Amino acid sequence: MASTERHYGKRAAFGVYVHWPFCLSKCPYCDFNSHVRHAAIDEERFARAFAREIETTAARTGGRTVTSIFLGGGTPSLMQPHTVGAVLDAIGKHWRVADNVEVTLEANPTSVEATRFRGYRAAGVNRVSLGVQALDDASLKSLGRLHTAREALDAVAIARSAFDRYSFDLIYARPDQTPQMWSDELKLAISEAAEHLSLYQLTIEEGTPFFGLHAAGKLKTPDEALARVLYDVTQEVCGAHGLPAYEISNHARLGAECQHNLVYWRGDEYAGIGPGAHGRLDVDGGRYATATEKRPEAWLMRVEAKGHGVVSDERLNSEERADEFLLMGLRLAEGIDPKRYAALSGRALDPSRIDILRDEGAITVQADGRLRVTKDGFPVLDAVVADLAA
Repeated sequence: MASTERHYGKRAAFGVYVHWPFCLSKCPYCDFNSHVRHAAIDEERFARAFAREIETTAARTGGRTVTSIFLGGGTPSLMQPHTVGAVLDAIGKHWRVADNVEVTLEANPTSVEATRFRGYRAAGVNRVSLGVQALDDASLKSLGRLHTAREALDAVAIARSAFDRYSFDLIYARPDQTPQMWSDELKLAISEAAEHLSLYQLTIEEGTPFFGLHAAGKLKTPDEALARVLYDVTQEVCGAHGLPAYEISNHARLGAECQHNLVYWRGDEYAGIGPGAHGRLDVDGGRYATATEKRPEAWLMRVEAKGHGVVSDERLNSEERADEFLLMGLRLAEGIDPKRYAALSGRALDPSRIDILRDEGAITVQADGRLRVTKDGFPVLDAVVADLAA
């Protein structure tokens, strides 16, 4: 099956991810490509470089229609609205853009950044994703966040008035968090969230300050059993309030799913623009995995010299494509079509492995043949994927 062919009878989805790499401070749990700069950022120079890389990438991909745009980071809400507008204008100049395109911008819920929300709306953003992370001040302080719980809720209210669609993130399985505390916090969050929540278990990533603290015994996170209880609380509370999980960490009312993230999870095509951005592009019958220079200033100079910041551009073989499809697609509640896996890999999934996983209660096989991971299978998703891919 051609990867640009839309499954489920819809048109081909094509996303554009734009990475703004700067933050006011580095959160101690974060391993994303984000950088703190104490001098002023030359936004006009970066906007020109974004436009140049967009032009080069569009020339390579030809006649795509952009169905979603996601401005991530870093902290994109540190950009002035006119910078966001310049980036969106460049996308519209070099690609066709769908009438119902979803344009998401990630934002910190500080009062300063919330004042820009209407400017972002005027620039073309129609969905905002707020990095709230917690709704109590002690947790926010320990997570290195620069906003208070009150400030976060005020920013959510401003987002609600400025955008038809908004979402926010929370981190759970935090130190000293009990199931009751998380249940209460989640119910408060749902009362503030119109349609979408992203809920992530705290993970200790190598190379972060939290990794060193955890290794030294100075940061204690819930053990595996408690983390599982907190996960179950997440599913139960969100399901009971009309926000079931459509992906392992994302919950939405029916029809309010983040269309850009579905591009990733369904194995569709997307362009990666900006420092450290990744892409998946279909060129000359092959799927290419692209990655750009991570260091912002080095990316900038590379784009100015070459027209793009790409440092890795590898054609994926059939096995790599199929494994990626499996890894991403099984994160979704809708699951995967095994026929698409077979078309990508040149071999079918092993029926005996499917039977074993089904008997163990980790997956179900739908009447139409789709494979879906069960509620019990999601906490051990990596093992399920590894078993199927073997």
